[in-house]
Amino acid sequence: MTDQDLRHDGGESNPHSPDRTRSGDSTQPRGEDASSTPPLVVVSNRLPVEGHREEDGTWRWERSPGGLVTALEPVVERSGGVWIGSLGIAGESMDPFETTGATLGRPFTVVPIPLSEEETQRYYEGFSNASLWPLYHEVIAQPRYHRDWWEDYLLVNRRFAQAVADTAEQGARVWVQDYQLQLVPRMVRDLRPDVSIGFFNHIPFPPPGIYRQLPWRRQILQGLLGADLIGFQRAEDARNFAQTVRSLLGLTIHHGVVENPDGMPADAGTPGNGGPTRPVRFGDYPISIDVRAFADLGRDPKVRARAREIREELGNPRTIILGVDRLDYTKGIRHRLKAHGELLAEHRIDVEDTVMVTVAVPSRERVQSYQDLRDDIELAVSRINGDFSTVGHTAIHYLHRSLPREELAAFYLAADILAVTALRDGMNLVCKEYVATRVDGGGVLILSEFAGAADQLRQALLVNPHDIDGVKAQVLRAINMPEGERRSRMRALRRTVMRNDLKKWTEDFLGDLDATAHRRRGADTAGNLGTDGRSGPVGGHRDDAGHPDGNQQAGAHDTADAQSPRGQA
Repeated sequence: MTDQDLRHDGGESNPHSPDRTRSGDSTQPRGEDASSTPPLVVVSNRLPVEGHREEDGTWRWERSPGGLVTALEPVVERSGGVWIGSLGIAGESMDPFETTGATLGRPFTVVPIPLSEEETQRYYEGFSNASLWPLYHEVIAQPRYHRDWWEDYLLVNRRFAQAVADTAEQGARVWVQDYQLQLVPRMVRDLRPDVSIGFFNHIPFPPPGIYRQLPWRRQILQGLLGADLIGFQRAEDARNFAQTVRSLLGLTIHHGVVENPDGMPADAGTPGNGGPTRPVRFGDYPISIDVRAFADLGRDPKVRARAREIREELGNPRTIILGVDRLDYTKGIRHRLKAHGELLAEHRIDVEDTVMVTVAVPSRERVQSYQDLRDDIELAVSRINGDFSTVGHTAIHYLHRSLPREELAAFYLAADILAVTALRDGMNLVCKEYVATRVDGGGVLILSEFAGAADQLRQALLVNPHDIDGVKAQVLRAINMPEGERRSRMRALRRTVMRNDLKKWTEDFLGDLDATAHRRRGADTAGNLGTDGRSGPVGGHRDDAGHPDGNQQAGAHDTADAQSPRGQA
């Protein structure tokens, strides 16, 4: 989500029907089939519901947009579980309450985490999105590091962890989502050693040479290693994590397992006393979409009629090139515009028969760098339109807004080409939505090789967005592609997306988490437990005071490659 790609507005599922919610006690009965699995506690930066106060002081609630809610809400419902997250409204506070899920109609508990305006600025806009986001996207923009941001990140993560400790049932499964909450697994492990803990990183994980810039690099790694299972979007991210853990913490890694000494303090150097360890598994679990929902939209007569209207409104051009992105410097929007402008200038495409539609979903509008990016993009669009548009034919149609899911699906059906030119992306679900919607077998996908989806969608036309000439060549190839090749490529893409849908992602991760936790508990039962329930010696409690680690570096214990835990857990 987590931010993770497009939280839609324009990227993932975007249902708008309101939830039936009511205030209530945080304790509730579990679902009728919940006995088969432990209850699930989902921990994410935002709640699965969004609320605002009416004039009479009461709250009105709607289901939050986004694929993460679509994926995890049914699991939380079935288990009678809990969802912990911030309200997204600074300064508001409320008790846990019960909501009815939109998927199965079953109740589960929502635990709102209060954030002050200052905490929102420092924890979220500061450390999460001005320090970690650019760093994890391989310094496309320069990260900024401030100690007061880190202190609030630490404070807020501790608040989330305490909420887990207070609400999770004995033996529950806890699934922590994304880069805003990387300290939570270790904190929960210290507070509630009885639960199993999973963590999923929705954005890329950088190479060790880049990650080492972070002043609090060791604390973040040790926070993650509190989990039983850590998931990444692609195998490259898992390898980067393994190499970083080896170089900074000196831990043994073998076949997708980190041997983690739970009692190691945060400011320790080389771990090394040969004492008991707790295995932490990690691997790649590429996230996906609700394929059936988008396929149904692709078949919907109203959506198909709207797609025809869009083509007519654009002047029925020969080719419509579509781009749908959150307005972010990682998405390569300027690169795509530059390539389009050069193709027009070189007369290799004509404004009368080729139209570009760019949908830029508003994002982080209070952050200056995002305001500057919007100005740059809108200036580029204006220049290209001023140079090449004619009366009745506009070169680029630019929409700075979110689109309802049905309207987005109509644009997918209307577009001959979807161009995804991300400079770095954890996954990018827009391209999967395009493929799922194209039940007609038409359309061509141009996809950046730096998006996580490129590992799976090999029948797309892959591009290096930094190579403007290469982007131009692939656009021309897509425009002139024979119909038979178009359909063959789209069939292959659709098979891949259908085999790897949102349900499979959820089942793969939770299945491996359950197996990993079962194995750990079996080892504990065999006599490896301390008196507090943790494996290994008691008393080595982590120091989370938050001081940077300086330049200490532990030596690597082995050089085994990281491997996925699937099939091994």
